[in-house]
Amino acid sequence: MSLHASEFFAELCLPFRVHAVVGDTYYATPIPGTPMRLRIDFSGTIHADTYGGLRLALLHPDRGEIDAVSLGFAEHGTYHRRDEATSTRPNTKRYGTFDTYCRPGRPPWEGAVTTGLRDAIEQYTAIWFPGAWTANAPSRAAGRTLHTPPATTTSRSGARAR
Repeated sequence: MSLHASEFFAELCLPFRVHAVVGDTYYATPIPGTPMRLRIDFSGTIHADTYGGLRLALLHPDRGEIDAVSLGFAEHGTYHRRDEATSTRPNTKRYGTFDTYCRPGRPPWEGAVTTGLRDAIEQYTAIWFPGAWTANAPSRAAGRTLHTPPATTTSRSGARAR
């Protein structure tokens, strides 16, 4: 079953312009023109088809993997709301994880809050690719538009309101 990886990585809103999702893996060149690459995979657990976080790796074309770090969903609050709502307890199979079994038409990672993961990825890339996050980030001022809700008109009818 598909992990819907491209939608998951889109949800993270990573700012790297040069990137691709191949299978269930995200690849990026945070600083274009340099040989260093970033790879992000889903990290498995001891349970089949169950994922407990992301694994970030720094790749060099000649030297291979230079560094790697695991970012657990539980440690970054990815499923805190879901687990709290379903009373899922720590140290159980479902706590802070997702598996490939899901409702039809829904991604298996449904309910994920990716803010903590995104912040951790930003911190990691800031070490290995200084300035890449801000250089690639789209201008927030340019992308935002002021949304004014339509004015509601109140009209009095002949009927009495209770």
